[in-house]
Amino acid sequence: MTRVAAIDCGTNSIRLLVADADPATGELVDLDRRMTIVRLGQGVDRTGRLAPGALERTFAACREYATIVKDHGAERLRFVATSASRDAENRDEFVRGVLDILGVEPEVISGDQEAEFSFTGATKELTGRDDLAKPYLVVDIGGGSTEFVVGEDHVRAARSVDIGCVRMTERHLVHDGVVSDPPTPEQVEAIRADIEAALDLAEESVPLREARTLVGLAGSVTTIAAIALDLPEYDSEAIHHSRVSYDRVREITERLLSATHAERAAIPSMHPGRVDVIGAGALVLLSVMERIGADEVVVSEHDILDGIAWSVA
Repeated sequence: MTRVAAIDCGTNSIRLLVADADPATGELVDLDRRMTIVRLGQGVDRTGRLAPGALERTFAACREYATIVKDHGAERLRFVATSASRDAENRDEFVRGVLDILGVEPEVISGDQEAEFSFTGATKELTGRDDLAKPYLVVDIGGGSTEFVVGEDHVRAARSVDIGCVRMTERHLVHDGVVSDPPTPEQVEAIRADIEAALDLAEESVPLREARTLVGLAGSVTTIAAIALDLPEYDSEAIHHSRVSYDRVREITERLLSATHAERAAIPSMHPGRVDVIGAGALVLLSVMERIGADEVVVSEHDILDGIAWSVA
């Protein structure tokens, strides 16, 4: 086995995986998996720049992760940065900071590369299951963007579009620095219009409706699964490979979009960093399910982070 470390730095969160990987058997054994909400993409859609506070929160998490990687003796580390740092004018400042702390340069990957990693991480374990028909549609709902990938054993088509939960929240629900509580019907419709336009764009290159199994990734999807399962606290093992029906996703989305900040924060499985953006993320998932006629979503805790780990193994 090879001991590897992977870091995925997105718009809303930064995540670490240290694992022992055996490419011969396809086994990836977790040693440490963790997530920190840093909101690196805070304000990027409006200003085009990474905010000083967002950079410092991210660098603080990097310093913590550097210690963990060293303590586990990982042989290889790969750091992948996604939508927010891809869009920002001052991304060089971000790159220099990460290099100083972790000794590796963050790879600011394209949306297509992001999709490839997501597909590998999400579907590698599904091989051989006869209850999940192919092709898969893997949907990775991030903070700044959402990736759509269709494939069987390998990627057939992929597209990244700018409808992440943070981007949609900041674009439509924030006024004078305050998030609408709860959003108005007009604001929800504005988000929905952006999502529908992005789905039209995705369908130009990805055959979304050919999918037989919808696999959903990332925090918005896993949080919806936790709510659907009525978990007393967030539980990755219970969430991983759970299946949530369309009716349940619709019910939860409507609940989240009509709830106040306090009501969303009181949900036992809700991460504090997702309270304000979960409504927009849920609406992305619901819209995708409606577009392709999906009866359910298969929820995966394994995603781009696992794909990154496999790429260095």
